[in-house]
Amino acid sequence: MRILTKIAAVSALAVPTLLAIPGTAQASTPSGCSSVTQIGSTAYLNVGGETMASVKQYKGCGKNYSYLYVWQGYRSSHSSWDVCAAIVTGGGHVQDPQCGHNDVEMWSSGADTLSECTQALGWNGTGPIPYPGEVAVKTDVRC
Repeated sequence: MRILTKIAAVSALAVPTLLAIPGTAQASTPSGCSSVTQIGSTAYLNVGGETMASVKQYKGCGKNYSYLYVWQGYRSSHSSWDVCAAIVTGGGHVQDPQCGHNDVEMWSSGADTLSECTQALGWNGTGPIPYPGEVAVKTDVRC
């Protein structure tokens, strides 16, 4: 009976761990900055009825960063994609856009905008700004 109790206890502990793994993106850090903190909510880039990517805003090393992560489900069903990440200031100015082809993660290069209200911007395009026909999403405003 003690063996069954131990097996049940171990199984109960393992289930939450297994359930937490799918869909969680583990963000790296931007080039030149070893420590960042997410600010604000996560936005989701939906393209053609499918979630393509998560977009988040981070602060660290005296700058704001936009981070975009292309979901595994999207990567599995598409052979090619283009993404961009940037910071948008309260005045609507796009700062430090970074774009890539078939990139899984995209960090903006870091905007010197900590004293301004900002949002992270992510889109499916080639940049340097979202063009008509491209799908874009912003996080909430952080001041």
